Amino acid sequence: MLRGLCYLWMTSLLPITFSGQLHSELTGVLDDCFCDIESIDVFNNFKIYPRIQKLTERDYFRYYRVNLNRPCPFWADDGHCSIKDCQVEPCPESKIPVGIKSGNYNRYSQVTNANTDIVDCEQAQDLGAINSTLSNYSKEAFEDWARHDDAQDHFCELDDETSPDADYVDLLLNPERYTGYKGPSAWRVWNSIYEENCFKPRSVYRPLNPLVPPRGGDDDGEGFYNWLEGLCLEKRVFYRLISGLHSSINIHLCAEYLLDEGWGKSLWGPNVQEFRQRFDPAETKGEGTRRLKNLYFLYLIELRALSKVAPYFDRAFVNLYTGDRQEDRATKELLLQFFNETKAFPMHFDEKSMFAGQKIEAKTLKEEFRLHFKNISRIMDCVGCSKCRLWGKLQTQGLGTALKILFSEKEIKNLPEHSPSKGFQLTRQEIVALLNGFGRLSTSIHQLHSFRALLKEKR
Repeated sequence: MLRGLCYLWMTSLLPITFSGQLHSELTGVLDDCFCDIESIDVFNNFKIYPRIQKLTERDYFRYYRVNLNRPCPFWADDGHCSIKDCQVEPCPESKIPVGIKSGNYNRYSQVTNANTDIVDCEQAQDLGAINSTLSNYSKEAFEDWARHDDAQDHFCELDDETSPDADYVDLLLNPERYTGYKGPSAWRVWNSIYEENCFKPRSVYRPLNPLVPPRGGDDDGEGFYNWLEGLCLEKRVFYRLISGLHSSINIHLCAEYLLDEGWGKSLWGPNVQEFRQRFDPAETKGEGTRRLKNLYFLYLIELRALSKVAPYFDRAFVNLYTGDRQEDRATKELLLQFFNETKAFPMHFDEKSMFAGQKIEAKTLKEEFRLHFKNISRIMDCVGCSKCRLWGKLQTQGLGTALKILFSEKEIKNLPEHSPSKGFQLTRQEIVALLNGFGRLSTSIHQLHSFRALLKEKR
């Protein structure tokens, strides 16, 4: 049985709770980890969330390079958003800075250091629009970041950053929110992930799958969970990670929902009814509570990875390079403070029981685990909505990077103090995805706290 380190912690700070059935069920210790939900709520909302928000606003973490034009490798793309302006809104050529078009990227100079202005295109504020605006200053920094990126044995299918179809996207100008992307196309993506990559035979019925006709009778999906409990820990963990990621994304869409398109400006905010349809125990036959518990489980997995990778960044020569020395120093200081918070958490997931069997069998299972997850990252190219694809690819890569860290414990322990390591290296893309991906999980739990208050108010 998986062991965890769980203690009573910060009991004087109590989070707002759900009322009714959801409150009574979404409490206590999580499966596969002796850690309680209430302590995670307090730790995240009071300690982690404020820090990760500040960190992801820094220049190093706000720009993500992504190819949103890669074709789906599994089926013809038939998806689209149901609301206008969901696709990419590239900058017109006349608005692109000359230095970017010329391709002359110089290592930062005194002039570059002094230049802090960002020349933007008109910001695409409408629903779903991707704003890929960059300044000369930012583009020059990206060229230097790429110098330090080394290829590794990844858990994700990485985009070719040299492709002419790959663009840097400002994540702050392109927040994750509801886009109207739903229906058969969206469900095909999630069904492919669950049915083909979660070690599940098709004969086992997954609860509340809208593309599978109800079987009638008393089949409420308990057969699925009986099957799941019979799996080895690693395969059970895999399913819970994917379910947790799915839940996190759904919470974001409920929290940033299009409430009113209005005249010239859209109104975004929490949609309590949408949240209840996805997570309320009564409306989901108890499935919603399981989904939310898997979110907390995923949070613990990525939190553990962050605490494990701290020594990688603690070395003096590791810089979060943007070309602005003052900005870089401030960003690294914030990052190290954040790592200190993650290491102080007393109830970390204990990953040592994973892949702990016979050496050959454990190695085979680990590789199967990696390949399944890598295939899921390829499915992200089948998402028909550009903004959904952007955030899906980023959060998938963030989780893949967390898994890479957890499976590289020996390499991290043996990192040289004053030089790069050939045994373990993180690219800038992985670092940006890791921190922003965890930021999304932290935001989900914080938003869950807000939905609790709204539900209590409505009752």
